[in-house]
Amino acid sequence: MSSETKIDIERVFTDTPGKKSCVHLNNCGSSLMPQSVLQSQITHLELEAAIGGYEAANKMHREIEAVYDSVARLINCHRDEVAVVENATVGWAMTFYAIPFQAGDRILTVEAEYASNYVAYLQIAKEKNVSVEVIPSDENGIVSLETLKEMIDDRVRVISVTHVPTNSGLVNPVEEIGKIARKHNILYVVDACQSAGQMPLDVEKIQCDVLSATARKFLRGPRGVGFVYVRSSVIEHLHPPMIDLLSATWVSENEYVLRSDARRFENWENNYAAKLGMGACIDYALEIGLDNIQARIDELANYLRGNLRAIDGVKLHTLGPTQCGIVTFSITSRDSTDAVQKILEQGVNVSTSSPSSTLLDATKNNLPVLIRSSVHYYNDHQEIDRFVSIIRDIAKG
Repeated sequence: MSSETKIDIERVFTDTPGKKSCVHLNNCGSSLMPQSVLQSQITHLELEAAIGGYEAANKMHREIEAVYDSVARLINCHRDEVAVVENATVGWAMTFYAIPFQAGDRILTVEAEYASNYVAYLQIAKEKNVSVEVIPSDENGIVSLETLKEMIDDRVRVISVTHVPTNSGLVNPVEEIGKIARKHNILYVVDACQSAGQMPLDVEKIQCDVLSATARKFLRGPRGVGFVYVRSSVIEHLHPPMIDLLSATWVSENEYVLRSDARRFENWENNYAAKLGMGACIDYALEIGLDNIQARIDELANYLRGNLRAIDGVKLHTLGPTQCGIVTFSITSRDSTDAVQKILEQGVNVSTSSPSSTLLDATKNNLPVLIRSSVHYYNDHQEIDRFVSIIRDIAKG
């Protein structure tokens, strides 16, 4: 049975108003929202306008709390292990900067690590006198698990990995890395920003202690909201770098007590409409099924890659035998930024990926600025054919 027969594609198309105005192949940037996700936010904003923001939040308390249950179902954790935050970077940073680093500690990461994470490693390295070390990958971009095992000693404080990098369809082996981290009782942090919503995520299988994600990418939610999972067994060992009256209680003149759940990484003021929108997009994805979503994304992405490979002058940036919905490439003798502008002018949404966003991988593979496309289950072959035709014309010059 094909992925299309497992998903009610006609319903999905109808549920996606943005399909009427563009071909959207920038899902790793920000996906098109389903109508129900859009409406959940509009409805709450209208309620705020009608009765006031505090009153609207009180009235919708049960629905707002249900968002934590939705996240818990998505990644297989307990609702008390979930914090809803302004974006994935905030969630990741609130937990990473809570780690009690000591001089001499080691941070292990991967070659295709994202810039926002890596600069945080460098900052901590300077401030705390710790080292940042990269787990080598082979020529296919696959992390060497054997080398990782050899790198482990009692000074490794954290292994921090981006599941799917921003500049290619590579999928890092987070479960295999998790087994190594758990065996040696090493804190394990996973950035799932590009994987949440396009493939199943199970924190018990990954065995991570922290996992961060955003709503706006493959989950098809609004901008400005995300979540971070923190395993219950490590919460008490992580003191947030910033606290307020939600994350802590002021109990005496000189004393405060942190919350015991993951909401110690939240702050009091947040966008409730976006929060409800994230809950709605997660529920929508769960209804379709993450296995079904992954199967359709994989089929469409492979179709796109196959067609691009057939174009003279197009060079794909693919690492590893397992690829996902992100397809990046360059066109010989064509500036990627100019090419993207031409593509946008023809009603197809794609973006660029700069070498600075994944500097280690870009340097190793001598990458230029790449054209970054990314498919989702609401895309179809006709849209991909249109995109490929545009690329063929640009490549011909």
